[in-house]
Amino acid sequence: MSSDSCPGAAEHSGLLKLYSAMFYAGSSFVITVVNKTVLTSFRFPSYMCLGIGQMLATLVVLYAAKMSKRVQFQDFDRSIPFKIFPLPLLFIGNHITGLASTKKLSLPMFTVLRKFTILMTMTLEVYILRKTFPKRLVYSVVTVVLGAMVAACSDLAFDLEAYSFILLNDAFTAASGVYTKQKLDTEGLGKYGVLFYNALIIVIPTFLASALTGDLQQAVTFQDWVEVTFIFCFLMSCFMGFVLMYSIVLCSYYNSALTTTVVGAIKNVAVAYIGIFVGGDYLFSWTNFLGLSICMSGGLMYSYLTFIDKPPGSNAGGSPQLKIQT
Repeated sequence: MSSDSCPGAAEHSGLLKLYSAMFYAGSSFVITVVNKTVLTSFRFPSYMCLGIGQMLATLVVLYAAKMSKRVQFQDFDRSIPFKIFPLPLLFIGNHITGLASTKKLSLPMFTVLRKFTILMTMTLEVYILRKTFPKRLVYSVVTVVLGAMVAACSDLAFDLEAYSFILLNDAFTAASGVYTKQKLDTEGLGKYGVLFYNALIIVIPTFLASALTGDLQQAVTFQDWVEVTFIFCFLMSCFMGFVLMYSIVLCSYYNSALTTTVVGAIKNVAVAYIGIFVGGDYLFSWTNFLGLSICMSGGLMYSYLTFIDKPPGSNAGGSPQLKIQT
């Protein structure tokens, strides 16, 4: 494995695209459940410290792999921050708001509101990457958003702070996906350099922020550090944080930022319905369940159109396209 520039998506085989997408879906599902267990079931008070643990796991794994010559990426120099900017800011925003919203929202509502990431990613790809999309694919996105709005407005556990965190998380995720795809072409970085230097640049500011806000003190004095089950779940979350970040980069490398977002939507179908029965913090109502189902239906339709149809940027076949002029 090397840090070679990312070739065009067309150069990758269909199996690589499919396997990378399945790897991301599985990783995202597992870490959502594990994080929910640590932050909600065990009531661990510091989502920032959990994020620090995930960054440290990323650094340790990739540094060990680099030293053993299993992976290659550019050594650190003064050009690295300029090459990788603004990814560190987007990654830390995505990380912190994601963990905060996981702690404060039930799993079904978390996954429903995450659907807004699809619309945000599509918009950013139109404006930043100058892509076009078939109108029927855009209609499926509208269905997803409509279902999310229905479910959200009937959420019996409405929390303004939690909703703010999740919508910020959507924006950070969308921007991270689009800019990650761009940075994979940067000479000397590649998949592993993007992961390693993102974690390296943001881990120290995150640690300082945690210490200054008292978040670190709450984590240190947490009473369940003596519980083997909690320690296992915490370490699993740290390791899965690395696996998730790697799977996101890998899926974007072989596919696109939008495809990565779509795969997340597919995964959310399973998470949302399982979360109704697991976790104990979902308050059932028929309106909420209807909105959830509309959202899931739109997500499946969107996924079908994305994986079966021609690439969104293609104008072949005369399919109606949406193009926003800027």
